[in-house]
Amino acid sequence: MGLSIKVKKVEPLDNMILLIEFENRVIKKYDVKTLIPQFPIFKRLEDKSLFNLVHVDCCGYSVAWNDEIDISEYELWEGGFPS
Repeated sequence: MGLSIKVKKVEPLDNMILLIEFENRVIKKYDVKTLIPQFPIFKRLEDKSLFNLVHVDCCGYSVAWNDEIDISEYELWEGGFPS
């Protein structure tokens, strides 16, 4: 397992993109749409009112929308791209 950094802040953007600031001050974007083919539950986030509820959860170890939908800091770090 590679390096992963805890999430400090998350902001929802248009088109199911997250803007993530990590504790090391690196800022990345993450396209949540890429998860839908493998994990259909993420299709629910096409509802913008739900998508906008994203928050940092578990002391920075993930971002979450509710008890069923979350993304780990590792996935956000590894799958994110420079903002």
